[in-house]
Amino acid sequence: MSSTSKSQKFGTAPVFFTAISTILGAILFLRFGYAVGNLGFWGVVLIILLGHLVTIPTALAISELATNKRVEGGGEYFIISRSFGLNIGATIGIALFFSQAISVAFYVIAFTEAFEPVFNWAFSTYGYELPRQVVSVPAMLLLSFLILKKGANLGVKALYFVVAILFVSLLMFFLGTTDYAAVFDFSLTNADFKNTDNFFVIFAIIFPAFTGMTAGVGLSGDLKNPSKSIPLGTTAATLIGMVVYFFVIYKLAISVSSADLMEHQLIMAKVAIGGSLIIPLGLAASTISSALGSIMVAPRTLQALSIDHSFPSRALNKWLAKGRTSDNEPINASLVTCIIALVFVILGDVNAVAEIISMFFMLTYGALCLISFLNHFGSSPSYRPSFKSKWLLSLVGFITSVWVMFKINTLYAFAAVIVMILIYLLINQYHKHRNGLESIFLNSLYQLNRNMQVFLQKSGKRKMREWRPSAICISKDSFERDTAFKLLNWISYKYGFGTYLHRIEGYYSKATYQQSQEELDKLISGFDKMENHVYVDTIISPSYTSAIAQAIQLPGIAGMENNMVIFEFDKENPNRLDLIIENYALARAGNFDFCILGSSRREFNFKNNIHVWIRSSDTDNANLMILLSFIIAGHPDWRKTDIKIFNICKKENAEATRTQLDELVVSGRLPISNSNIEIILEQENVAPKEIINEKSAEAGLTIIGFRGETLKHEKVELFKSYDEIGNILFINANSQKTIE
Repeated sequence: MSSTSKSQKFGTAPVFFTAISTILGAILFLRFGYAVGNLGFWGVVLIILLGHLVTIPTALAISELATNKRVEGGGEYFIISRSFGLNIGATIGIALFFSQAISVAFYVIAFTEAFEPVFNWAFSTYGYELPRQVVSVPAMLLLSFLILKKGANLGVKALYFVVAILFVSLLMFFLGTTDYAAVFDFSLTNADFKNTDNFFVIFAIIFPAFTGMTAGVGLSGDLKNPSKSIPLGTTAATLIGMVVYFFVIYKLAISVSSADLMEHQLIMAKVAIGGSLIIPLGLAASTISSALGSIMVAPRTLQALSIDHSFPSRALNKWLAKGRTSDNEPINASLVTCIIALVFVILGDVNAVAEIISMFFMLTYGALCLISFLNHFGSSPSYRPSFKSKWLLSLVGFITSVWVMFKINTLYAFAAVIVMILIYLLINQYHKHRNGLESIFLNSLYQLNRNMQVFLQKSGKRKMREWRPSAICISKDSFERDTAFKLLNWISYKYGFGTYLHRIEGYYSKATYQQSQEELDKLISGFDKMENHVYVDTIISPSYTSAIAQAIQLPGIAGMENNMVIFEFDKENPNRLDLIIENYALARAGNFDFCILGSSRREFNFKNNIHVWIRSSDTDNANLMILLSFIIAGHPDWRKTDIKIFNICKKENAEATRTQLDELVVSGRLPISNSNIEIILEQENVAPKEIINEKSAEAGLTIIGFRGETLKHEKVELFKSYDEIGNILFINANSQKTIE
């Protein structure tokens, strides 16, 4: 039997005892009395309920996730990293590890409060106030020695012993009574809720008590059956802990006055039978058991992180991942954990750090609830947990976690988020090949997209009231030039939608399908080098006509019908023009706007403006040409450009045309100045093409309209003789667009 299999031998009890001993820990003994005295009975009831709006959904989410797939070493980190991807998982995992390691120090420092009578005696007898480190540092060193020497086996055995002491101390507390209880008539109806302004201040003090709920999950790599032990142990500890909390605050409320509750830290000692001994003993047991739980869990999180190569050094990952030969105990990770904890114990005051610890725990709990919710929403066939939570509970847990974070301490919440972002950027820098999220988000996006498409279709809203371009571009020359893709990308950047189809000539077969996948991967990889807002795909078809017929029947990617087809030809070698013109009627049969891009060998000059040429025959085309110029100019590539409108008209129409264009620009709120609108009078012996060649020779992009009747007569000649101009977009609108 391997060492690994030997180490995976624990059942449900260690999960339960690790969690319950942390839940019923230092905060319960040291802070619950102060909370009841400050807020009153009902105020603390509300704190417990609000805290469990986070912990119960998280416990159920963990239970669900643990029964879907085997949870290996690392507990919460393993679940998050296998759902959100290794980079985001490592980001949360590193923060989680430091929270767990510092928690060890927090509990050891709290352990010293059990020796308060000793400190008081030393001060009253010798007048010397002993530093807490005289107890906390030796305790931390002893704990480190035991965990490094014996490992989790000793920790689990010790847990049974300290939980027994904890149980006895709580039992003696509930059996105890006071003189105050004999004379004060307490009932739920006269219980108060006071100092509401301090609610979230007290909540921040109390909340670390709730974070012990997932303590046992970190033992996942050492469990015989994680899918059974984690749900049962975690859920039982959470629910039992909540019930005990209610009984404790009720006992405190009926037994002690508010003034005494706020004045005495170990007020439970005044209530319990033999309280002066049993409550400090219970506090010592609870804090040392919480420290044991954290010191067993934190190294396993660190070991799992290093196994996934989360750190930049290969040697460091290998060293941290190493387990002891005899029992696979994460000996090196345990050493690092002990050193970090010892540093904070020596510092002696981790109150400020405790709030940041809570922030990282809240982020972890929120992430776990979000994973559960997204799995429900994504409905992946591979998500088949034997224990099922409810998606609404997981959503409530996620929202509450985020909300409570910022209510506790907005500054610390922002600090935690910023630290997480910085860690993620660092990890992403040296693990670029792991960039990207896992399928959990893809499944959710697929479901959301499907439901939106069906809704739009059923509600008859696939046709937009306001016009915006939803364009298809078909090109066989994708690897020769990218001008058509660039045009589609500009249109799709902000205001429109675009689908770029790379045509593969031939019949559909295994060979052409394989070719299509290879060329698609190559295209996506190439286009990703620019800021890409276009959906890219391939289409296999034996002819241009059949490809167009297939493409124009495709549904729009944005939930609205496609309304524009873009064709492209090489101005220096316009042999494809005949094919484009032949399919004009086919595209217009579907009420598509028809655009033809004449690609020049000259690069786009983004500083030299977009020129829009309008003629008297462009009644339907004019508004579409102006709108497209505005949409294209909205892309960052064109941020330094202006739109210039030229209108060639007869002399008698010049004034009316000028007025009409000025009004259109003002009413349409278009970023075109009056000085960039030029009216050009028709001349008898001068063809419009000559004027356009002269005026737009240096334009970055020229937009020209054409009519269907003219195309039938002139055919390819309609698009020729623009030799002085660079890239030209020819437009034929299906109908007149409204500029609102």
